[in-house]
Amino acid sequence: MATVKEFRISLGTDKKKNRPVAPFSQQSLQQNTRVVSPPRLNVFSKRPVKRTLFRKYFQRGDIPIERKIRDGKLSEPIDWVVPLHKLDYSIYLPLFFDGLAESVLPYKLFARSGIHEMLVVGGDKVLPVVPQLIFPIKRALNTRDPDIVVATLQAIQELITTSPAVGQALVPYYRQILPIFNLMREVNVNIGDKIDFNRTGHAGDMVEKTLQLLERTGGPYAYLNIKYMVPTYESVIKKN
Repeated sequence: MATVKEFRISLGTDKKKNRPVAPFSQQSLQQNTRVVSPPRLNVFSKRPVKRTLFRKYFQRGDIPIERKIRDGKLSEPIDWVVPLHKLDYSIYLPLFFDGLAESVLPYKLFARSGIHEMLVVGGDKVLPVVPQLIFPIKRALNTRDPDIVVATLQAIQELITTSPAVGQALVPYYRQILPIFNLMREVNVNIGDKIDFNRTGHAGDMVEKTLQLLERTGGPYAYLNIKYMVPTYESVIKKN
């Protein structure tokens, strides 16, 4: 008399014999196999970030800022030990841009505030450093963290406004930074006719504003390069 196990095997219902195989593969046509669904990939999920160089230097005290507390809160704007016009921008501006990937206080506060204050007074010191800022910008955008993405886009907008030549200097690096623009462009919140009190803005809105600023300041070939990386983008410059 056949056992229960032998009976299940004869019917092909023994799970131990049904080995998992990939869909649409040659193995899926074989007997005693079961097709498993491919793993779901959420392209908008946040990516973990290792400790940044900015945090490392900050903890060692190698960044010329003071960490003062006023009224129980961290001081803002930050207190600089060295006047901003005496800073070596080729060292410290990329270092602060590296801190854009931080999502923990007080590191993200000092990084973002430091970038803003350095760009305000940077002048001619900013343009030569642009190539060194591409990797930190790309790293921060690749985190897919909406707060970090918005802060990075704000930093890019401030960077462009420091000099008319910065927009054109960024054109060769569109292929490094614009893929995330294309991904995050539709990330927005539809609230209908309600009022949105989010002061930082949404990633989708910030991406659109940044693309428009890149086109306006990037020169005659900016739109073609943007269109290549972000196919759904439409020009905002009226052409005669």
